This record gives sequence, structure tokens and C-alpha cells, in this order.
Amino acid sequence: MSEVVKAPRRYDSRRRREQAEETRRNIVAAAGKLFRQRGYAGTSMALIAAEAGVVVETVYRAFTSKAGLFRMVMEAVLAGGATRADVPVEERPAIRAVIDEPDPRRQIALYVATQPGIHRRAGPLLRALRDGMATNPELEAVWDEMEAWRLEGQGRFVTMLAEGGALRRGLAVEDGRDIVWTLCSLAVYDLLVVERGWSSERYQEWLTAALTCELLPPRRA
Repeated sequence: MSEVVKAPRRYDSRRRREQAEETRRNIVAAAGKLFRQRGYAGTSMALIAAEAGVVVETVYRAFTSKAGLFRMVMEAVLAGGATRADVPVEERPAIRAVIDEPDPRRQIALYVATQPGIHRRAGPLLRALRDGMATNPELEAVWDEMEAWRLEGQGRFVTMLAEGGALRRGLAVEDGRDIVWTLCSLAVYDLLVVERGWSSERYQEWLTAALTCELLPPRRA
């Protein structure tokens, strides 16, 4: 009687990739929760692994270092979720609405509308990052990277206004970019909303008016 030989089970690489991505998302979510609760220094890779339900070696394989993981958490928070972080910025609904809007004043209002939510989501993590920079040079590099990314994105916004002929006469794109970078910063948000107790609505109205005044020519009477 001949022995039945089973064919080798086909290796499903797609399923493995999906599982690996799900594990990464779970680790990012767990890390974000702990960074908010405990700060950067108070969150270890072992704690993150326990929160995510994996062994600590899995966390290191996926992200190499705590600073690298923090960077991924920041990208997910700024995008509005881990799955949205993989979507190009220009294709995210809120930014797409800004790009597709023909009225420059309305473009500014739509852009400003994204800022309170970003600061609410990212503020706790950015403050933890800022506080940890004094003792961790690697975190300083992450901060610089986040600020460069923000400057680049706001430069694209001002360039879009300039290409549409909307930018105030005599205002260089680089100067407009720096104005947006400054007024939309977490530091300004913290001064007005956290320190002075402004509502998000008041902050948004002020920022819309300030950017409109700085970037666009005055309306004709």
C-alpha cells in the first residue's frame, strides 16, 4: 500500500504581510497611549510590548529604537490614525478639500480648521518630546524632523496660494511659509488656548483672520 504524500502547504506571503502590518499598528497604538499617559522617559519598550500583547523583541524588530517608534506614533497622530498615515498628505480628505477650493479665503479657513484637531491630538506627545530633548539627543533629531516636515507642508500651502495668484503683493513665498509656520505652531496654540483659556472656536477664528491678513491682499471696497 503506497503511502499518501501530502503536498506542502502554500506559503501565503500576503497574509503574513497583513499580520505584520496589524502588529505594527497595534504597537503604534499601544505606544501612543503610554507616551500620553507616562511621557517619553516613563515609557519603556517592555511596557509598550506588554500593552500591545507582543514580546519586546517584536517591538525592536519593527521599530529599532524607542525614538523611531515615537516618530511613527507622531506620524500616525498627525495623520489622524495609523491607517491614514500611509495615505499621501494631498489625498487626505481635509487637505484635498483645501486644494480643490477655488476661493483663497476659503482655502485659508479650511486649512485653519485642521489645526485645533492636530494640536489636540499631537500636543501631549509634542510636549513630551520637547521635554525629553534636553537629555536625549535622538529626540532632538525627531523634533527637528517633525518641524522640518511641518515647514515643508506649510510651504506647499503658501506656494499653492502664490501659484493661484492670491498671495499678497511683495510677500515672498518663503516669508509667507515662515508666517504660517509660526502662527500655526503648538507654542502659539498653547499660549492662547492652554494658557489664556481661549476656546478652539475663538482660536480658529483668530488664526483665520491673522493668516488672511498676512497672506492675502485686502478686499477692495
